[in-house]
Amino acid sequence: MLTILGFAMIATFLVLIMTKKMSPIAALVLIPALFCVAVGQGARLGDYVIEGVGNLAPTAAMLMFAIVYFGVMIDVGLFDPVVRGILRFCKADPMRIVVGTAVLAAIVSLDGDGSTTFMITVSAMYPLYKRLKMSLVVMTGVAATANGVMNTLPWGGPTARAATALKLDASEIFVPMIPALAMGLLAVFVLAYVLGRRERKRLGMLTLDEALVRDAEPETVTVGAGGGGGDRLRKSPGGGGAASTEETAEDRDADGADDEEFQGLDPNRPTLRPKLYWFNAGLTAALLTAMIMELMPIPVLFLLGAALALTVNFPHMPDQRARIAAHADNVLNVSGMVFAAAVFTGVLTGTGMVEHMADWVVGAVPDAMGPHMAVVTGLLSLPLTYFMSNDGFYFGVLPVLAEAGAAHGVSPLEIARASLAGQALHMSSPLVPAVYVLVGMAKVEFGDHTRFTVKWAVLTSLVVLAAGVLFGIM
Repeated sequence: MLTILGFAMIATFLVLIMTKKMSPIAALVLIPALFCVAVGQGARLGDYVIEGVGNLAPTAAMLMFAIVYFGVMIDVGLFDPVVRGILRFCKADPMRIVVGTAVLAAIVSLDGDGSTTFMITVSAMYPLYKRLKMSLVVMTGVAATANGVMNTLPWGGPTARAATALKLDASEIFVPMIPALAMGLLAVFVLAYVLGRRERKRLGMLTLDEALVRDAEPETVTVGAGGGGGDRLRKSPGGGGAASTEETAEDRDADGADDEEFQGLDPNRPTLRPKLYWFNAGLTAALLTAMIMELMPIPVLFLLGAALALTVNFPHMPDQRARIAAHADNVLNVSGMVFAAAVFTGVLTGTGMVEHMADWVVGAVPDAMGPHMAVVTGLLSLPLTYFMSNDGFYFGVLPVLAEAGAAHGVSPLEIARASLAGQALHMSSPLVPAVYVLVGMAKVEFGDHTRFTVKWAVLTSLVVLAAGVLFGIM
């Protein structure tokens, strides 16, 4: 009974948010509360919620102060060189922009923190997508999938969990997986290229001579084929057309797309601190190094980092308050979503639904599949890491799968490696706090992101799994 109700609760939640019948926060709170009453444990709802909030409170604190820290770093200009480099590469070409999104997300993912990746990626790329009227779910989908593949780094979380749960060395799991993960990352880049070509076909071929410089004189945007100089934006739909129309800068402003929005990070904004650039770069490098080396808990590191960054860059109290207020919306939206997710996970775990669901899934595996338990584990990692937390999967389900595999001669190392295949999909799970940073900053509905991303994330995960089998890793 708990198994059926668990799957029904998850299905109800996904249907309601994907059809936009309820907001994610409301669905994360009300749906599990309703199902908690349905299983006859309504009297313990408060205990489950408090336990869930307690488990996720460090994550919420980390996200709150990480948003403030990286928001300040964006304000003071730490990432401006990266943004300029990406913009020069993109040249307002939709295909290059999407590929640039994947590359930027993959590079920034090296720090092992999804929230950081999404904050930097969206801050750099959102103005381009918005100005060129590109699909924002393409940006969120590509960024989430790229980060999901890179999330398998030993300091990203899943690999360390698998190693701990099965008492293995993390390097023995991860290093042989590198070729398969490289194929997964290549699949993301190919996906970005294909989606970019689709956006280019929809919008036309766009080029921009100077992506970061505004003309001092009133601008004219020429739409159509033909030459042009200065900072003119040229659009050649399809294969190019002879006709051209011109619209003035005032017309563009009426459409809500001005040049400052296109530039994204204003090169003359008053919050820039060029004299403190190397201090901020050193502080960020030290923070990430301390995080990777686990010198202190991540929430504490970001709390200290945010306080130090604010104090050094904005020594006057009114300026500090202004910076905190500037990022308050993101902080409130993300922390609110995390605590709402705590209700969902608290009920799912506290009522025993997640345990019964996992047992049912493992028990449904036919005995004939025993010798292929590594592949079975890889396939199961897709839905299980999407519908439950990494902790639940790696500490609750993976040992059972490893034991079943050992009975058929499959080594725990193969099981552990296969369990990483589903991470590309996991990063778009409604139970991953970082995904709310992504959709919140990109101003994308979570349901829209889910509908668009899941199929591509599943495909990427299957590429990783197939590559692992092909290379004899699992």
